[in-house]
Amino acid sequence: MIGIRFSIAAIAAALMILAGSDAGRAQQAYPARTIVMVVPFPAGGPTDIIARILASALQQSLGQNVIIDNRVGGGGNLGIAYVARANPDGHTLLFTSTAIAVNPGLFANLPYDPIKDFAPISELVNAPNVLFVRPDSGFNTIADLVAKAKAAPNTLNYASPGVGTKSHLTGELLKLRAGIDIQHIPYRGGGPATNALVSGTVQLASVALAPVEPLIKAGTVRALAVTGATRWYSLPDVPTMIESGYPGFVSDTFNALFAPSGTPPEILALLVKEVREAMKRPDAIEAAKKFGYQIVAGTPEQMTARLRTEIAGVKELVARAGIKPEN
Repeated sequence: MIGIRFSIAAIAAALMILAGSDAGRAQQAYPARTIVMVVPFPAGGPTDIIARILASALQQSLGQNVIIDNRVGGGGNLGIAYVARANPDGHTLLFTSTAIAVNPGLFANLPYDPIKDFAPISELVNAPNVLFVRPDSGFNTIADLVAKAKAAPNTLNYASPGVGTKSHLTGELLKLRAGIDIQHIPYRGGGPATNALVSGTVQLASVALAPVEPLIKAGTVRALAVTGATRWYSLPDVPTMIESGYPGFVSDTFNALFAPSGTPPEILALLVKEVREAMKRPDAIEAAKKFGYQIVAGTPEQMTARLRTEIAGVKELVARAGIKPEN
């Protein structure tokens, strides 16, 4: 009887060990199902395009489906808030643009906290804006434009893709830094803003660089400056705003990946590793360049620091420019 009891106890103990081992393996089995990457902007837009490049790479490396869910509305707030409330198990992620850093300065009541509600994974790519004019404008440099604006206040205007876009904020930053007063004319997107400049409706435009680059190379428009920290690799003759006499003038648009706050550290660590490696692949680099972005593939710590700096900077700019936040 003693031997039988011992055998039963031994079997029970072994089963418990196996059960514990199976539970451990189950906990580590990430991803266990399809990963949903929420993009808070329409399909086919710049952020959506980069998200799909990343999704394709992650699908291969993680061995699980990665799909894009375009949740559009509220300047990106609808999709961002959806992920903030999602189950933090790594299966719902947020792929967003600079909107997550800009919106706290533009909306009085956000349905999420960009710092507390999210765990940054990586800033994947960024892209500068460009300030450009018609070739017959008489402006060859930012200094020419500023001189004209000072000599004839309130006679110049500039187009942007819309109120609150990073391109709009670039124009307002120029006004503040240069001490000039030019009127902002918002359009519904970079295309209409560019067309307004080409047709002569406005004298200056500020939009994302990528769609304008072919026009610059063709001589259809003249780029006065790009707003990145360095010159754009394929436009080596176009100076930066820093080189144009405005130290620290950097205004670019990033795309970054976030998880809901509370996501397990081991899942975050895996995502950070896989995401950064995915964006360093030659095909990802080439695809990003094609759409006017440069690869960053930064760390979570770098993304956190950038997010905090960007939020504070935008809030200050919005206040100084007199832009009224929406409720």
